[in-house]
Amino acid sequence: MLDTATYTPRLKTHFRETIKPALKEEFAYKNDMQIPKLEKIVLNIGCGAESVRDSKKAKSAVEDLTTIAGQQAVATIAKKSIAGFRVREGMTLGAKVTLRGDRMYDFLDRLITVAMPRIRDFRGVKPAFDGRGNFAMGIKEHIVFPEINFDKVDEVWGIDVIIVTTAKSDAEAKSLLKHFNMPFNA
Repeated sequence: MLDTATYTPRLKTHFRETIKPALKEEFAYKNDMQIPKLEKIVLNIGCGAESVRDSKKAKSAVEDLTTIAGQQAVATIAKKSIAGFRVREGMTLGAKVTLRGDRMYDFLDRLITVAMPRIRDFRGVKPAFDGRGNFAMGIKEHIVFPEINFDKVDEVWGIDVIIVTTAKSDAEAKSLLKHFNMPFNA
């Protein structure tokens, strides 16, 4: 078991010692508080039509996301009934979790060094920024994470990963993520 009092994630240390000085020099920041940093990472699994037919699918998604994140995931619930999709108000449709602090750095480390190399036909991620320095990407199969036991998986889910930064522009955010070795393809 890890001693949480002395444990510091590898990427957090790398950010403090290497990335902060590099970004300060690259963008000529005058103050350390101007340097962009990671704020949070949001993970989301949408079950869609599967959860309408079988409510156990949504529970399975919550359990899998909890295992991947290392933190309890929350079920996402329909706000309105939509007859065309057979969705009732209050029905569980997926799962989400927000990671901050050390868990955020640990997850990003596992995502970049372990999960992404396990993605079939992986050629890098497309830079998809929102104009305010936040990055979003999708993973088609949640089984690329080593925490998931492939034999016990009943359904393969896609995961949305949103990395929220304090960067003011997409260029700053892209540079920050490149320093974390995010494998951009363009």
